[in-house]
Amino acid sequence: MSDNSLKTALTVGEVAKRSGVAVSTVHFYEARGLIVGWRTDGNQRRYHRSVLRRIAIIRVALLAGVPLATIRDALVDLPHDRVPTKDDWVRFAKAWKEMLEQRIVSLTQLRDQITSCIGCGCLSLEECPLRNPGDELGRNGPGPRRLGARRWS
Repeated sequence: MSDNSLKTALTVGEVAKRSGVAVSTVHFYEARGLIVGWRTDGNQRRYHRSVLRRIAIIRVALLAGVPLATIRDALVDLPHDRVPTKDDWVRFAKAWKEMLEQRIVSLTQLRDQITSCIGCGCLSLEECPLRNPGDELGRNGPGPRRLGARRWS
């Protein structure tokens, strides 16, 4: 790191305060590879100022329902010491648009049909177009086909 980078670097507390997330969230994002920091000679975490824009992008994407892994994949080629630009955001948004459109359709369908759900969890009702269109799971037998497939410890 150059002397100028060190002088303008942010501590984890500064990143948390300025981005509006908890310190633990900053650490979480770093552990998941969404942001990168470094340690000083005194073993203190430091972050480039561009991390603030990255965290803003992460938060907006999460609010839109974009999974963390998808966000990480979008950010992987973006240098950590460069502030994401409007063009970067447009590229991310285009990549996520179809997934978000599908989610909107699913949520609209859920909103419109939720009153017909009896909430039993069987997920093999012929009338359940939300989780079991065409009673696909019913062909595998009665009962909770998806729930029964899980192993509970």
